[in-house]
Amino acid sequence: MRNLKLLQSLHCDGWQGLGTPQCLTIRTDSGTVLVGSDLGITELDPRTEQVVNKVSLIEEAFLPEDGTGCIVAIEDLPDQESVCVATASGDVILYNLNTNQLECVGSVDSGLTGMSWSPDQELVILTTGQETIIMMTSNFDPVMEFKIHQDEFGEGKFITVGWGKKETQFHGTEGKEAALHKLVEVKPAFPWDDHKLRVTWRGDGQLFAVSAICPMTGSRKLRVWNRECVLQSTSELVNGLEQALCWKPSGSLIASAQRKLNKHSVVFFEQNGLLHGEFPLPFEKDQVKVNELLWNSESNVLAIWLEDLKPADEANKNGQQNTYVQLWTVGNYHWYLKQSLHFGCQRIVSLMWDPESPYQLHVLCNGWCYLSYNWHWTTDRSNGHDSSDFANVAVINGDKVHVTPFRQMVVPPPMCAYHLQLPCPVNQIMFSSDPQRSNDLALLTADNLISIYQADTDVNQDSFLNAIGGSGLTKHLSAPKLVKTYRIHFEDGKSDSLKPLKLRFITWVKENRFLGVFQGPTTSQSIVCQLITSSDENQEDTLCVRTPVTVDGQIINLCYNHKANTVALELSNGLILRYLWAAEPCEPCVKPWRTAAGCLVKFSQPCVETALCTIEEEEMVLGLTERSRFFVNAAEMASNITSFIVYDEFLLFTTHSHTCRCLNLRTISLKELLHLPNSDSQPNDETVRRTERGSRIVTVVPQDAKLILQMPRGNLEVIHHRALILAQLRKYLDRLKFKEAFECMRKLRINLNLIYDHNPKVFLENVENFLKQISSINYINLFLTELKEEDVTKKMYPCVPNSSSSSSAPETGNKVDIICDALRTTMERINPHKYCLSILTCHVRKRSPELDTALQKVHELRVNPPSSPEAVSAEEALKYLLFLVDVNELYDYAVGTYDFDLVMMVAEKSQKDPKEYLPFLNKLKKMETNYQRYTIDKYLKRYKKAIVHLSKCGSQHFVELLNLVKDQKIYSDALKLFPVKSREYKDISIAFGEYLIDKQHYDQAGLIFTRCGECEKAMDAFLLCCSWQQAFCMAAQLHYTEDKVINVARTISGRLKEQRRYSEAALILEQYAKDYEEAITSLLEGGDWEESLRLIYKYNRTDILETNLKPSILEAHGNQMAFLDSQKTLFIRHKSRLKIVREIKMKAQEEFLDEEVGDGQDSDLYSERSSLRSAGGMSSKYSHSNSRISARSSKNRRKAERKKHSLKEGSPMEDVALLEALREIICTVDKLTGEVHNLLKVLVLFCFDDLASELQQILEDTLQLMEKSIPDIWQSDMKRSTLGPVLGPDSTANSITASLQWSQSGMTPHQDEIFVPPKLNKNVKWKLNSL
Repeated sequence: MRNLKLLQSLHCDGWQGLGTPQCLTIRTDSGTVLVGSDLGITELDPRTEQVVNKVSLIEEAFLPEDGTGCIVAIEDLPDQESVCVATASGDVILYNLNTNQLECVGSVDSGLTGMSWSPDQELVILTTGQETIIMMTSNFDPVMEFKIHQDEFGEGKFITVGWGKKETQFHGTEGKEAALHKLVEVKPAFPWDDHKLRVTWRGDGQLFAVSAICPMTGSRKLRVWNRECVLQSTSELVNGLEQALCWKPSGSLIASAQRKLNKHSVVFFEQNGLLHGEFPLPFEKDQVKVNELLWNSESNVLAIWLEDLKPADEANKNGQQNTYVQLWTVGNYHWYLKQSLHFGCQRIVSLMWDPESPYQLHVLCNGWCYLSYNWHWTTDRSNGHDSSDFANVAVINGDKVHVTPFRQMVVPPPMCAYHLQLPCPVNQIMFSSDPQRSNDLALLTADNLISIYQADTDVNQDSFLNAIGGSGLTKHLSAPKLVKTYRIHFEDGKSDSLKPLKLRFITWVKENRFLGVFQGPTTSQSIVCQLITSSDENQEDTLCVRTPVTVDGQIINLCYNHKANTVALELSNGLILRYLWAAEPCEPCVKPWRTAAGCLVKFSQPCVETALCTIEEEEMVLGLTERSRFFVNAAEMASNITSFIVYDEFLLFTTHSHTCRCLNLRTISLKELLHLPNSDSQPNDETVRRTERGSRIVTVVPQDAKLILQMPRGNLEVIHHRALILAQLRKYLDRLKFKEAFECMRKLRINLNLIYDHNPKVFLENVENFLKQISSINYINLFLTELKEEDVTKKMYPCVPNSSSSSSAPETGNKVDIICDALRTTMERINPHKYCLSILTCHVRKRSPELDTALQKVHELRVNPPSSPEAVSAEEALKYLLFLVDVNELYDYAVGTYDFDLVMMVAEKSQKDPKEYLPFLNKLKKMETNYQRYTIDKYLKRYKKAIVHLSKCGSQHFVELLNLVKDQKIYSDALKLFPVKSREYKDISIAFGEYLIDKQHYDQAGLIFTRCGECEKAMDAFLLCCSWQQAFCMAAQLHYTEDKVINVARTISGRLKEQRRYSEAALILEQYAKDYEEAITSLLEGGDWEESLRLIYKYNRTDILETNLKPSILEAHGNQMAFLDSQKTLFIRHKSRLKIVREIKMKAQEEFLDEEVGDGQDSDLYSERSSLRSAGGMSSKYSHSNSRISARSSKNRRKAERKKHSLKEGSPMEDVALLEALREIICTVDKLTGEVHNLLKVLVLFCFDDLASELQQILEDTLQLMEKSIPDIWQSDMKRSTLGPVLGPDSTANSITASLQWSQSGMTPHQDEIFVPPKLNKNVKWKLNSL
C-alpha cells in the first residue's frame, strides 16, 4: 500500500549542444549526461547546467555535415573510460573520455539499426541493415554473425507426445466450438511501427531477446538467444504486437505492448515465448502508441513512454502529438499506475532509468531539454491522534485513489473500502495535518490541479467488497466528498507551462495553506513556498504561490510536525534546515537546524524518509536511508531498519531481523535510543515483537493499538503490539476506565492481574467503581479466577520508567486474599443477591479456600430462598460451585462441616453413586457426636482435629488415640490435650521418647523422659549422647551408690576420650571417679600441659613428672617436628608442580589461539567452529569417566565428588586440586601456632631450650615460606583462566562448551574460596622472646 514520492526533480533547458539530440546515456562515475546528436556527442553536467564537453563526429566523416546523420545508440563504458557510439551508416566509434581520442573500432557496410550491450558489458549486439545480428566481445572481437529470421523454433521446442489432436483437447470456457474455428490470420505491423529491431538482455546477461518484423507475415515476432548465439525459443503468433520490448532484470518476464480489438495492453512473454499475463492501459484503443518500455534496475517499476495517435488535421497547431510517461508497479498480482507525467507537445527524444539509482528516471526532450526525476516509496496515511481519525491509507491507481479506513475494516489490496474517481491520473496524495480534519485529503493530478476531499459524517455510502467464493461484504461507512478544485498559479504567470511534477513535497499544513518545493533559478537551488487559496470570488479557484524562499541546495525531503508547528527540510548533502513560516508578521526564512547544544544536524547519508519527534523535551529529526540506516539527528541509531512511523509518543520500526520494536519516546533517553541495537532484549520485553520476514509498517490505528503491516507479496497483517496495548491500558487505568481496559484485555488476552497490579492503592480505593463499570457477573468471575500472587508488572509486563504505575502491592497479607476480601465486602454491601456467584468465587479463590463458608451460603439459599429477582437459586449456586471446585473435593469439604444436609445436597449434584455415600453417612449418624467427628476427620485425614475429638470420647478410646498418634507422629499435638500429671500424658511421653531414640535424638528423648518421671530411661538416653551433666543429675535422682556413680563416671569418661574431649573426661575422673592419676593422664593425652601440672601439684603427685609428663612433652615435640617437616616438603612439591602445570596450560592455550585465528579473509567463519572443536577435544579423554555419575548410588557420587580434584599428574583439573591442597596446608600450619605456643612454654619450663628453639624456628621458617609464596600461587588473573565454565557477557564458544560438559559430567563450578588467597593470622603472639 505504497506510492511513489518524488524526492528530487531537475530540469535543464538553458544550454545548447551539437545539432539535434537523438539519444542519451549516463556516466555513472561523474553523474554527467552524454547526449548523442546528428552532429556528435555532448556531455552535460545537470548540477551546474554547463556543457562539459562537445565532440564533433563530422570532422572524421563519421556523420554527414548536412545533419542527416543518425546515432542509433550510445553506451557509457566505465571500465574502458570511454563511450561507445553506433551510427546508422554502420560505424562503431569509441571515444576515450580521458584522452579525447576517437577511434572507429568497426564498420558495417549495410549500416546499423541498433546496438545493445549486455548488463556486464562483456558482449555487444549489433543489428545490421541486412537484418542480421553481430555479436562481439567488449574488445570488439567478432563472436558470431547470424540471421534474425530462422525457421527453427529453438532448443526449447515443445514436445508433442501424440495424445490426440488439438480438436479433441479441452478448450475451457470457449467450448468445443473453439476446435472448429479457423485461426485468424496475423495482421502485419501497424503503420506507425518504426520497423526497427529491438534487442533486450536479461539481467544476468545469459539470454537476450529480439523483436523483429517477420518477412512472411509482416508482424512482429520475438526470438530468444543465449550468449553462445544459440536460438532458444520463438514466440507464438501474436496479433497486434508493437515495437516496445524490455526484459525484466530479475529474468522472469519480457514486457511488450499489444493492441487488441477492444483494448490496448502491456503483455508479458515467458522465456519460452508464451504469453504470461497482461494489464490494460488507461487509453482508448487507437488513442496512443507505446514507444518504449523500460524496467528499473530493481524490476519493480515499469516506465511506459507513449505518444498520441491523432491524425494531422486533429493535432495541435504545431502538428505534434501529446507525450506521456507512466510508471506502473505491481502488488498482489494487480498493476497500479503510480505516476503519470504529461509532457504535452514537448516531444521526448530518449528515456532511460539510472543504472545505479533504481528510482531515478532521465528524460531528454527536443530543444535540448533534460529532466531528471528521483522517486522513492512512501505510505500516504492520515495523521490523527484520537478515535475520530479513521486511520485512512490511500493508494494511487491512475485516476482512482483507493482508500481504506483501517479503524473500520482491514481490506487487503488490491481491494479497498472505496475509491475516489478523478478526471486525470493522480500523482500525489496529501492528508490534512490538522488532527481535527485528519480524514480530509487533497489530490494532485497530472494536469497540476489540486482536488480537496472533505470527510462528511452526513454523507454515507455502502462499501461492497467482492470476496472469492462468497457474495461479498457490505460495510456502511462515511466517504469524503469533493468540495473544491484549485489550479496552481505562479506569480510569473507561467502556471500553464509547468513542467511535469514541477512542484513536489506538497504538504497540507492548514485549511487554506499548503507548502511546496520546486527547483530554483539553477539546478543547485531549491525554492520552498506557500500555496494559499485565492480569496477573490470572481476569479477561478487557484492556489497562489506566495513568499518563496530560495535555498542553496537541492531539497530532497520535507516533514511537518503539527504539534510544534515546525517544518524540517533535508538537503541532498544530508544537512537539515528549519523553515520558519508560522510567524505571520515576519517573512518566512530558512535556518540551519541545531540541537540544544548548538550543533548542526546533518545526516551522514541522504535519507529518503524523515519525521519529527520529541525526545527528552527536544525536537529531533529522524531519517531513514535507502540502505536501511536510521539516524536520530546526526547520530546513527541502527543499520537494519526497513520502515518506521512516529505515532503519538511512540516510535515504531521494523528491522531486517524480522522484529518490530515500539519505543516510548517520553521515557527513553537519546543515549538509550542510540545504544538500543547493541543491547539485548529481556525475556518479557514488551517493546519487541517477532514479525514475518520482510514486513513493513503501513499505519497505526490511533487509540486502538492496531498496527498494520504489509508483507512483500502485498497481503496485510494486523497485530496488536504489546507496547501499544499496555500503553493504552495504562491510560485507561489511570483514568479509571475499568470497562474499556477490561474489554481490551479480554479481547487481546492480556492478564487481568494488571488491573490491580498497575496501581493497587487506586484499585482498592475504587472497588465500587470497578464493580459498577464491570456490570457483568461473568466478567467479575473471570477477573477473580485469573488472580494470582505474582505481580505481573515485575516480569510479565514490566513497567516502563517514570510511568504512573508506582504504588506496589501492600505488604500486609497477600494479594489474592486482599482483592477477594475487598470485592466480597463491597459486593455484599451493594447487592449480595446480584453478586451471589461472585461472592462465592471470592471465597473459593482465596489462598486458603473458604469452601465451608461458601457451602454454608449455598445451604442458606436452599433453606431461605431470597425473593429478589436478581438472586440466584441454591441449585444454580451449587452448580456454579461445582464448576469452580472438583466435586470430590467439595464433597469432602461438605463432610468436614459435619452438616449432613449439606453433604446430601452436594452429593445429589455430583455424579457419585448413592451406594457409595449413603451407607457411610448412615453409619456416621449412629455414632456419638465426638466419635462421629473423629471418624469424619480421620476420613478426611485431618488427624490433628481427629485426636481432639477422640480425646473427648473417654479413656476407653485412649488406646486407639495412642495408636493414631504413633502412626501419624503427632506427639506434640497429643501432649497438649492432657494434663501433665495424667496417665495419658505419661504414656504419650514414653512413646514420644522412644520415637526420639529411634531417630537418634537422644538428648531430646532424655528431656521428655525426665519430664514424665522416667529417670532410668532418661539416664540411658543421656549416656548415649554423652550429656554427662544431665546423666549425673539423673544418678542423683535415682540415688545411685558411690560405686555405681564411679562406674558411670568411668563409662562416660571413656566415651568422652573417644570423642577427644580429654578435658571433660579428666574433670569427671577427678570429681566423680576420684582417680587423679587417670585424670592427669587424660590431660596429657589432650596436650593440656598447664592443667595437668596444676593437678600434679594439687594432689602431690610429682612422681608423674618423670613418669608421664616429660615423656609426653618429648613425644609431642617429635610429632610436631615431623609434621611440620612433612607439611613443608609437601608444600614445596605442590608449589613446584603448580608452576609446571600452569606453563603447560599457557603453552597449549597459545597454540590453540594460533590455530583458531587465521589470516585468511574467512577466518571469522571458522572461529566458532574451531573453538567448539578444541573445547570438546580438550576434555574428551575424561568425558566418559563421569558420564554415568548421575545413575550411581549416593556413596559412589560422594566418592566421585572427592575425586574430581585429582592430584594425579595430567588430570584435567590438576591445577585446581593443587590450589586446594596448598590452601589446606597453609590453613593447617597456621592453626598450629596456639598449640605450639603451649608446647614451647612447657619445654622451656623443664629446660628443654634447644628443643623449644628448634621447634620455634622450623614453624617460623614454614610460615614465612608460605607467606612469600601466596602471591605467586594466587595470581590476580588466575581465577578466570582456571575456572572452567564462564558464562554471561564474557563467555566464548570454549567456555559455553566447557559449561555444557561440566553439567553433563555431574560437576558443579568450584567455590570461590579456592581462588581467594588465605590470610595468615598474625594477631597470635605464639613465639617466646626468651628463645
